[in-house]
Amino acid sequence: MHFRARKKHLTDISMNEPAMTDKDGNTLTLMDTLEDGTDLVEQAELQIHAKLLYRFLRECLNERELEIISLRYGLYGHKPHTQMEVAQKLNISRSYVSRLEKKALAKLREQFEQTAY
Repeated sequence: MHFRARKKHLTDISMNEPAMTDKDGNTLTLMDTLEDGTDLVEQAELQIHAKLLYRFLRECLNERELEIISLRYGLYGHKPHTQMEVAQKLNISRSYVSRLEKKALAKLREQFEQTAY
């Protein structure tokens, strides 16, 4: 039974298991050969946060707040704009853009704080 149970795991590979040696005879793991200087954990967390952000944008903000945040921060393919540019585009005052932006960011922050991911 022991051998049958272990058979399931014969194809499992550990990222920290020695895979080869370099020209100096040092042991290299799979993780060593895959690393390119980026932190994989950090990148995964960033992708999770980005997906959550876009979900929260749809769920928490009204249409005008969404448009302002999208324009201000370059979301959904827009280039980032100043508050003055957004105000001119939407035909509202810069101070109103500022108030709506602040309100929308507070909603998003609150949603992130409430969400356990």
